[in-house]
Amino acid sequence: MPMLGELYQAVMRNKDALFWWVGDEDNWENVYCAFEHGRMIAKGQVAVINVVPPGRSTACKHSIYLNLKTVPEREGDTVLLDRVYSHLFARSLALKKSLSTEYGTLLCMGNDAGEEVNTRYFTDKGYRPLHSLFCMSRDLHEPIPEPAPVPEFDYSCWRMESAREEREYLQIEAEIWPDTPLGLERLREYKGKDLWTSLVIRQEDRIVAGLMAWREGDEGTIEDVFVREPWRKRGLAKVLLAQGLLYLKAHGLSRANLMVHTANASALSLYESLGFRATKEERRYGVDLE
Repeated sequence: MPMLGELYQAVMRNKDALFWWVGDEDNWENVYCAFEHGRMIAKGQVAVINVVPPGRSTACKHSIYLNLKTVPEREGDTVLLDRVYSHLFARSLALKKSLSTEYGTLLCMGNDAGEEVNTRYFTDKGYRPLHSLFCMSRDLHEPIPEPAPVPEFDYSCWRMESAREEREYLQIEAEIWPDTPLGLERLREYKGKDLWTSLVIRQEDRIVAGLMAWREGDEGTIEDVFVREPWRKRGLAKVLLAQGLLYLKAHGLSRANLMVHTANASALSLYESLGFRATKEERRYGVDLE
């Protein structure tokens, strides 16, 4: 772990980079490290991120993501990168066996826009651009607008305590994001986060909008903001986001962060109206996992 911390500090010393932490011990079989002369010089890991539920279009695909970083002076060392990548690729194939064969699987990676050398390693292997996202941040010490709740709707926290409730949420989530559905394992990972909550809006017991929020260190994260199609353009997302911000602020957090597709102009406008500002860009790439 001290070596891992040293590698992280080296990677992040001169620029922003997307560096995954190794997680709990039950995740360590997905992590591979390279050592040289008693020093950790590279670390990679893989994770199943999106799982397509049954009954979706066969054009949908599961996605497994990987993250591979080296010390800065070895960033262009393709021999080192290839040796770690070979383990990550093999592990990805093993993880793929746990996924439904009804759908294909993408092997993906994401990098900060400034990680040009690391990104080139993957594009040289045939990884193609998928999409890009802005990381947006908001200072919770600044005043938070409190738009009035829209009449005829009910607002509440949803703990998703039963397996039936989890399935219900995942069905809605896959309806909103059919190309990148969350999957049960990922949902439960989110639910295990400190201060996790799910805020939802219902109309006659039907969930029409929602978001999740939790703590990451000293800051808050907002994830999975959605309004279902028939109920859009009624101000529901703005009410939910304000509630999420107030929730995080009430727990003493200093900032709130979220991610949004760079091409989603309406979402960008909404977040900016609530004080969020883009701080960096993440670009994602993928190949079919064969």
